Amino acid sequence: MFFNNQAKHAKKSTVVLWMAPDTGTIPHTPAGEMIRYGRDLIAHTSVYLGPKGRVATISNGMNCQNCHLEAGTKRWGNNYGGTASTYPKFRERSGTVESVEKRVNDCLIRSLNGQALDSSSRELRAIVAYIQWLGKDVPKDYKPPGSGIKEVTYLERSADTAKGRLIYVYKCSKCHGENGAGKLSAGDVEYEYPPLWGDKAYNTAAGLYRISRFAGYVKNNMPFGADYNKTQLTDSEAWDVAAFVNSQPRPFKNFPEDWPVAGTKPADYPFGPFSDTFSEEQHKYGPFGPIARHKEQWHIKFYHFK
Repeated sequence: MFFNNQAKHAKKSTVVLWMAPDTGTIPHTPAGEMIRYGRDLIAHTSVYLGPKGRVATISNGMNCQNCHLEAGTKRWGNNYGGTASTYPKFRERSGTVESVEKRVNDCLIRSLNGQALDSSSRELRAIVAYIQWLGKDVPKDYKPPGSGIKEVTYLERSADTAKGRLIYVYKCSKCHGENGAGKLSAGDVEYEYPPLWGDKAYNTAAGLYRISRFAGYVKNNMPFGADYNKTQLTDSEAWDVAAFVNSQPRPFKNFPEDWPVAGTKPADYPFGPFSDTFSEEQHKYGPFGPIARHKEQWHIKFYHFK
């Protein structure tokens, strides 16, 4: 009885997740028009910058919202909720302080396997204006819950590409195709369902090429219609299908300047050199727990003696 009463009267801790501002509040001013243009560029990137782009032909035909769902507003859908508040910031990947502009262009170069926008271009200024508007109510240096991608707990085993293939066939191929090539919308200008591998997919330098990022993304957003409140995949299934997708061929892009301090590489970053003795295969598929524990010890020693 005591425990029942205790549970009954215990206060539940509630976490308020980030919610994007209402687009109806975008002002009808020149600044507001830039915000609207930025949103359209995120939702329909290929219309403007794809192989048949109206403005330039600098990307692979994917839209930014193919990875940043609902124009970068969906909770745990790789959204921009914490971008404006946390940039500029130091990133270990580049070893430099990066601006929002740098981060946007990195996505164009990596996830859209394309080229950077000119820093003075109307398109880059519009995208940044939209991202800043999305984060206008978020305090500086705060990343609100619900923003970005929700992390999935490491498996105690390696992610299994064979199991992942079966999950892909039953859960993913209907939209993305048996060969992972995606599905173009009418007019063949942009993707309704993006390619997951092949020549038109994100390259090996993209964030989603790390399977922890892909696993967290699909767990809370895929198959189509799923979200963090009604997931359709278990954690294990998310890891396995992420491993399968990222084991498939895609454009290779090498950035030798990435992770200038090897010990700061994430546990699942699959390209050496490494500051540990774990294999490249384990860095790609896991198990990641031993690597993460080694990384923690490395950080303690490195920053203690620095």
